[in-house]
Amino acid sequence: MTTARIRLIALDLDGTLVGSDLTIRPRVRDALVKARAQGVAITIVTGRMFAAAKPYALDLGVTGPVCCYQGAAIYDVASGAILQMTPVRQDVTRQVLAWAQERGIHAQCYADDTLYVQQINRFSKRYTDLARVDAHVVPSLGAMFADKPTIKIVLVDDADKASAYLDELEPMLGDRAYLTRSHPDFVEILDPNVNKGVALAFVAGKYDATLAETLAVGDAWNDLPLLKAAGIGVAMGSGPPELLSQADAVVADVAHDGVAEAVERFVLT
Repeated sequence: MTTARIRLIALDLDGTLVGSDLTIRPRVRDALVKARAQGVAITIVTGRMFAAAKPYALDLGVTGPVCCYQGAAIYDVASGAILQMTPVRQDVTRQVLAWAQERGIHAQCYADDTLYVQQINRFSKRYTDLARVDAHVVPSLGAMFADKPTIKIVLVDDADKASAYLDELEPMLGDRAYLTRSHPDFVEILDPNVNKGVALAFVAGKYDATLAETLAVGDAWNDLPLLKAAGIGVAMGSGPPELLSQADAVVADVAHDGVAEAVERFVLT
């Protein structure tokens, strides 16, 4: 754990900054306002699309870079400009979409900050209800993305099945892809050079901060690279054992203002 002064706070969104009501709690907001008043920058590092993350960034007064799609795309909030983008390898996209189609697994692709699906169903609604975005239906993801890059692929199913998909895909794709889970029901496939820790390093550089001067807070498997990269990596108490065991500190869950606890403990004191 670093002893450097924190200059950048990096926050996951779902399960960390916001809970099931999708709002920022008053104590959390107050702690982040105080941190910004002390000159500490704030960024969001999320699996969400930019359209789904931007409202929270603006709500917190963040106008600089935020990391979306697990860090596969980094946007400047004020201008909407893409600062960095790393799509999934085309051979991986074709293979995963064919694999999912053969098994009848719900898949989602993303291009131009738009969500594409083959049908609206209970699985697509799990995602759109959470992210508050619309899904665009196309006849075939495989045909649409045969040669068109997707920023990530998400497979959605019940948690027990999603876990099994991860076990099957990892040996199939090897080092050609990075696989992670942002939610028990979601398996996400990205370029192997993408993760939240790499994204944090990029944003820290934009603020002329070192990684030792960063505090990161997250709650899920996809947050492990983020917490490992940060000077202080904090896990929400609701996180899986794999995350809690690797964190520098563990705080309360989102319903009990875990982000505020982290900021008060490591930034405001």
